[in-house]
Amino acid sequence: MTDAEWAAIRPLVPVPAWLQGWGGQPEGYCHRQMLDAIPYLVAGGISWRAMPADFPDWSRVYAFFRRWREHGLITEFHDRLRGRVREREGREAEPTAGIIDAQSVRAAATVPPHAATTAGRRYPDASGTS
Repeated sequence: MTDAEWAAIRPLVPVPAWLQGWGGQPEGYCHRQMLDAIPYLVAGGISWRAMPADFPDWSRVYAFFRRWREHGLITEFHDRLRGRVREREGREAEPTAGIIDAQSVRAAATVPPHAATTAGRRYPDASGTS
């Protein structure tokens, strides 16, 4: 993660309770180290347990990732960084259009399951309407 990326998402990272005087133990790892580990896992396609020793323990990274995901922070991190990239390219921060692949969209509940099959088109008896 570059310094500019870290500066963009640093305000979103929750402040640990012990820094706010609420008690608890200081965390053993920097949040930036945790965030650096997640893209490494995604880019390398490796499992959590196969994380190199350069990063914090996999169980700690996974615990932070899970907590941040449950609170919507991972999506917020992604949206904030995407907006920065788009603005740097001279575009609006938020996309104005989307593309939906027709093969990945399910049919409506009112469409019979056999209507989209090849057999249903080739054989009139297969549709049950003859």
